[in-house]
Amino acid sequence: MSTQTQITLGAINMEADDPASLAEFWSAALGGTIDAQDPDYAIISAHEPGGVPLFLMRRSDPRPDRQGQHMDLTVPWGTREQEVARLVGLGASHRWDILDEVPWVQWSTLADPEGNLFCVAEHPPTS
Repeated sequence: MSTQTQITLGAINMEADDPASLAEFWSAALGGTIDAQDPDYAIISAHEPGGVPLFLMRRSDPRPDRQGQHMDLTVPWGTREQEVARLVGLGASHRWDILDEVPWVQWSTLADPEGNLFCVAEHPPTS
C-alpha cells in the first residue's frame, strides 16, 4: 500500500444568497469564467490550468454569526494595495490591514459583496 496520497483539491464551495450575482464578483476578482449558473448555483472555472474552481450554491440557512474559514489570495510583493483597490472597485469592502504581525507576510482582509471575508496577502522576496 502506497503512503503517497492521490487527493487533490477539486473545488472551493461557498454558500451565497444570490449565487449568480456573487459569481459576477468572483469571476472578475479571480479572472475565471462563469461556466454554469442558474438561480441556485454558479460554477467559476479556475483562472489557470491546475487552479481550483469556485462553486457557489444558494444559502439554505441564515448566515452564521462567525465565519469559520476564508480564502487567502496571494499577490506578488508590492501589489497588495493595488489589488485591494481593484477588488473594492468590483464591490468588495476593505475591513483591515495586518502589516507587521509577522515578517513573512502582509495582508488585507476584505469582504465580498455578500459579506464573506477573504484576505489578500503578499510575501516579501526571499534573498
